[in-house]
Amino acid sequence: MDVFGKALTDIYNTGDAEPLFLHNSYGEPEEMPLAFFFRDDEDMPMLELQALHMCTGKVLDVGAGVGSHALLLQAFNIDVTAIDVSEAAVEIMKKRGVKKAFLQDVFTYRETFDTILMLMNGIGLTGTLAGFQHFLLEIKSLLNPGGQLIFDSSDISYLYEDMPKPQNQYFGEVCYQYEYKGEKGNWFNWVYLDEDTIKSVAASTGWNCEMISDDGQDQYLVKLTLKV
Repeated sequence: MDVFGKALTDIYNTGDAEPLFLHNSYGEPEEMPLAFFFRDDEDMPMLELQALHMCTGKVLDVGAGVGSHALLLQAFNIDVTAIDVSEAAVEIMKKRGVKKAFLQDVFTYRETFDTILMLMNGIGLTGTLAGFQHFLLEIKSLLNPGGQLIFDSSDISYLYEDMPKPQNQYFGEVCYQYEYKGEKGNWFNWVYLDEDTIKSVAASTGWNCEMISDDGQDQYLVKLTLKV
């Protein structure tokens, strides 16, 4: 059930929507501001704008949502393909003018690109620490020689300032569930990665890791390139 997609469709079609709640495995539910997904460059954080300016060649925007980043890349005359697993989001992308918008899972994609872009903690879709490691091995087949993987992530150690970190899993692994108009979607895994973990996993899977920037609020921009 694409609960998230229903909320996006409502706000896109009518300019209004009921609250979208995000349940989580670590605390109280949070309300998701839907307008955030439709923002333009003036409302984007510097970290995201920096990532967009780093994009070169043929770009794959993974987890593109309603296409806000893809539209800006198109405005830069960059060849960008935007993919998402939400059918509703892909339809909205097309209506907003994204030229190459596809309902597609990155794990089954077969085209190659010069830049793979995953913003808004998009790397979290790998689900777990083991999933991130597997992803870095598999995604190599989607990169052209000299290509780059650009993503942002967050260190969520602050969640455990007043309680112990989990003992049976990586502390950045969480679970989420969307709720909209009383409907709840399926729980899904998400992962937030701290800098040391990113560097360690990247090195062990054959990637060079460059930490591009840090916003001072536990979020940072990362660039990975394959070791020669």
